[in-house]
Amino acid sequence: MRQAKVFYKNEEAGLLTQSDSGEFVFRYHDSWLNATDKPPVSLTLPKKQQEYHSEYLFPFFFNMLPEGANKQVVCHSMRIDKDDHFGLLLYAATCDTIGAVRIIKTNNV
Repeated sequence: MRQAKVFYKNEEAGLLTQSDSGEFVFRYHDSWLNATDKPPVSLTLPKKQQEYHSEYLFPFFFNMLPEGANKQVVCHSMRIDKDDHFGLLLYAATCDTIGAVRIIKTNNV
């Protein structure tokens, strides 16, 4: 299992998990859900108590990945399999992202 904290404008909004079976789960933190001034991280992931489940990396997070030659360079230099979208996300979306969302790998996995 791999996990990453999802930050919105440098505030932790939720947790993204990839299970050992490959399934992805996204869940907002209760504090984020209860705050009326905190927006959803994406229009495709509205704020709700229930977890989001997917067999594939959610499109919102997938669109944060580098493409083309940039993807090749990152995968080669960091030794990330080109089909390991979660691994690529953990590397590429840590800083200097377009927009307000960043992804930070948790230390407990």
